[in-house]
Amino acid sequence: MLWSDPSDEPPEELRRVQASLRRAGTVMAVCVLIALIVLSALSGRN
Repeated sequence: MLWSDPSDEPPEELRRVQASLRRAGTVMAVCVLIALIVLSALSGRN
């Protein structure tokens, strides 16, 4: 490896975007779970 080779770390902006996408994915998964629980509870009342 040469000293002039770029480092393997992504730029700061890309790291921020990746973190926010990961957070958004987690929020979406939680929302889907809550929606499924609510829908199953509502359909179970009939």
